[in-house]
Amino acid sequence: MEMPFINECAVESCSYNVGTACHALAITVGDPPHAPCDTFFVTSSKGGDPAAVGQVRACKMTGCRHNTRLECQAPGISVGSGQEDAHCLTCNAC
Repeated sequence: MEMPFINECAVESCSYNVGTACHALAITVGDPPHAPCDTFFVTSSKGGDPAAVGQVRACKMTGCRHNTRLECQAPGISVGSGQEDAHCLTCNAC
């Protein structure tokens, strides 16, 4: 099983985001109903591996059509802003 890549992250305030690219090695998509990025974190320094493109490790959105056994099966995802955090925009159950 391949982990899908994060094609784009529009949440520039996240410490793993550099130029709309996620550099966390892997993220977890959180609990319903909004598919939050549980890895979203704000700090004054940037983190992650600058050579890596983030991937989706686990997904708690059991109602999403891309979710199989709590693993994301989408070819790739996009992450965007919520009210105070980040959300998987690819999840169809949002």
